[in-house]
Amino acid sequence: MNNVKLFPVLILALFSAQAWAYGSSSSKKACKSPKFSQFAPSHLSVVAPESEFSFFASSITNPSSIEVSVKKQPVEVTVDTSGNGYLVSGKLPAPLQNTYARVQIEAKGGNQCRGQDGWLLKIE
Repeated sequence: MNNVKLFPVLILALFSAQAWAYGSSSSKKACKSPKFSQFAPSHLSVVAPESEFSFFASSITNPSSIEVSVKKQPVEVTVDTSGNGYLVSGKLPAPLQNTYARVQIEAKGGNQCRGQDGWLLKIE
């Protein structure tokens, strides 16, 4: 009978020890992914085919890792250093007309953490 009462106590002790054992290591670097902002034209804007677009990438972004696609079509972009980050600009693909398209951004930060973002445009 004592064994039956002792079993729940042992289970509780086991789980509480695991809970107290958790902790963050100060020696590990936190993953800081790149941030994107200042999307132009703005989200859900109506634009003409082959319109230019631009956005700002934070300073922790590795500029050579920036990849942009529009409706899953890769787009060539120009990356310029600007203040505390990078100004990225490109042009919408010619075949896209009378549709909605997402400008999808992916890039890596200085510590190889991936960041992604994007916005939607209406192409007429």
